[in-house]
Amino acid sequence: MADTVAFPIETPGGQRTVEVSYERHGGGEPLVLLHGIGHHLQAWDPVAGVLAAERDVIAVDLPGFGRSPALPDGVEYGLAGVTPVLGALFEALGVERPHIAGNSLGGLLALQLGHEKLVRSVTALSPAGFWTEAERRYAFGVLLGMRRGAVTLPPRTVARMARTAVGRAALVSPIYARPARRSPDAVIAETEALRGATGFGATLAAGRSVRFTHDVPDVPVTIAWGSNDRLLVRRQGLRAKQVIPAARLVRLPGCGHVPMNDDPALVARVILDTSR
Repeated sequence: MADTVAFPIETPGGQRTVEVSYERHGGGEPLVLLHGIGHHLQAWDPVAGVLAAERDVIAVDLPGFGRSPALPDGVEYGLAGVTPVLGALFEALGVERPHIAGNSLGGLLALQLGHEKLVRSVTALSPAGFWTEAERRYAFGVLLGMRRGAVTLPPRTVARMARTAVGRAALVSPIYARPARRSPDAVIAETEALRGATGFGATLAAGRSVRFTHDVPDVPVTIAWGSNDRLLVRRQGLRAKQVIPAARLVRLPGCGHVPMNDDPALVARVILDTSR
């Protein structure tokens, strides 16, 4: 069951309130989970139970995605806007320097939080921001195509497609290496989340100028990349290792861009190893 927390942030136009939806369970040191663009916190469902056996797991709907409302006026969707919002979220939830794991957009945000020393360890799964311009244009084109399909396909058609392995592949194969493993209900829910993502356009626009170019010193960092990532190709992981030399670079065999469903046991182990 999702909960919602509201907290104030300062903007040039004065104080504004941000609301964030999240699910929290388990015990131990806090571990925050951040999903990718257009997704929602349920992306972490395949691994959340395993992680909760050792960690206080907090899976978050980023502002403008899932059940979280859009950011208030005056707060931008780029790193400069979202990173302090997440820092304020940690304070509102009563966690100080949690471990963090993020996928895609969430991985980029996790690395930025690590750079700013707001977290105690970072696991970034196929993080955004290490692309060439051609690779970025390709990825954004795929994402826009998925968004267009989510918006234009009638819900009844999505439900019918999700009942077959071929239909699930048509809907989500750009992000999963093994889309047939994703349950029909999960595919329907994430297509609905992509359709209703109020922050999608602004986040994509902000991402056009994003390159992650600074180190993350004094914080344990693991960068993990699926060998079958078709959205952000795995050579971007080598660039990430050049930017963050002390990071551990891990290959996720057989996994796609959102690896949590492709190999839950491996992804959970990578995250827990980093947070230890």
